[in-house]
Amino acid sequence: MWLFVLFIAVPLIEIALFVQVGGLIGLWPTLAIVVITAFVGTWLMRAQGVLAINQLKNSLNELGDPTESLAHGAMILFAGALLLTPGFFTDAVGFSFLIPPVRTAVYRYMRTRMNVQSFSVGGNRQQRPGDDDTILDVDYEEVESPNHQKKPGDSGWTRH
Repeated sequence: MWLFVLFIAVPLIEIALFVQVGGLIGLWPTLAIVVITAFVGTWLMRAQGVLAINQLKNSLNELGDPTESLAHGAMILFAGALLLTPGFFTDAVGFSFLIPPVRTAVYRYMRTRMNVQSFSVGGNRQQRPGDDDTILDVDYEEVESPNHQKKPGDSGWTRH
């Protein structure tokens, strides 16, 4: 239900802001502001995205928890979509998501509403304190069919 309200409210807010701003400064300056914010927002999104990707790489290299870096990357992507959408309200929300302290506050809020049980990096399972799931250690054995002969350079994934 709230998504439906959002789809109705946002365009109405944008139209009202276009009418108000256009009445104050005129049509062409209003359109120029919309186009300029799209370009500036794209540039800022690119710069912030590179920083988020570097943070993600660092956390993965250190086998740390990548959730905060992934969340920042998702919020930057969301900010880019809002900045490319014409309008003053969506631009304001999009620019706010490009500010790292705002993203951190949103991440902390979302983190209180979610519970991650475990995550896996490179095949090593990391458990959160208090996670009492059972871990099974399993051995396996490859079995080939008797009529399949492996040729040099054959990976075994395809049949000839």
